[in-house]
Amino acid sequence: MLKVRGLAAGYGRGTVLSDTDLTVGKGELVALIGANGAGKSTLMKSIAGLLPVYRGEILLDGERIEALNPAARVLRGLCLVPEGRQIFGGHSVEENLRLGAYARSDEEPASLQRMIEELCQLFPMLLPRLKDVAANLSGGQQQILAIARGLMSRPQLLLLDEPSLGLAPALVTETFSMIARLRERGISILLSEQNARQSLAIADRAYVLENGRIAIAGRSSDILASAEVAKKYLGVGYSIADAAGMRKSALGKRLLEILSI
Repeated sequence: MLKVRGLAAGYGRGTVLSDTDLTVGKGELVALIGANGAGKSTLMKSIAGLLPVYRGEILLDGERIEALNPAARVLRGLCLVPEGRQIFGGHSVEENLRLGAYARSDEEPASLQRMIEELCQLFPMLLPRLKDVAANLSGGQQQILAIARGLMSRPQLLLLDEPSLGLAPALVTETFSMIARLRERGISILLSEQNARQSLAIADRAYVLENGRIAIAGRSSDILASAEVAKKYLGVGYSIADAAGMRKSALGKRLLEILSI
């Protein structure tokens, strides 16, 4: 579905990404992990059209899109849920959802209303809060709203940039569980996260980004078992064979089942 070839991008004259290659297949959940400043958000913004591409190609369903503006990319089925949620705090939950469909001006009001109703079924917390001011939601509720707003564009590929950022541990677990459920609905997902352990546990494949370049790529289970990745991103002494810590949560048990541990 998505192919990134030899991508170089950055800010002004500063190059952050160099010769980056990445793919996301139909129905795949692909994790992008790396330290702060590695270039994860730069890559996500470049794919979404928020940053110019210095060189390289971005292909969606075989067609190059790097020359398209962000709205045109949304209409092609690509949507970014940005880091920090960036909801419209002064507007209601329902208004935030409707703004998620801004690029689809041809949508009938009845169609948008059905979409909101479907999202309220998928995320039950939204229904009683539709008329509430979005700024009054908790951090976890705002993250659900941000993802639901992205789904209003009917994406084929969802780019999630640091969805667990700033959330309490219990809410982080719920967020990753929610992302896994979205993949089960057939939505392709590129997940950029500093929470490497849980990202790798729910993803099909993964890329490790270091200093603007892909350092490691492969199956998530293999990368999760890598001593090099464990040392840099999972904590000193972590071993995939010693999964006792993960077994403490319901999601951890499910993740271990996925990895056949």
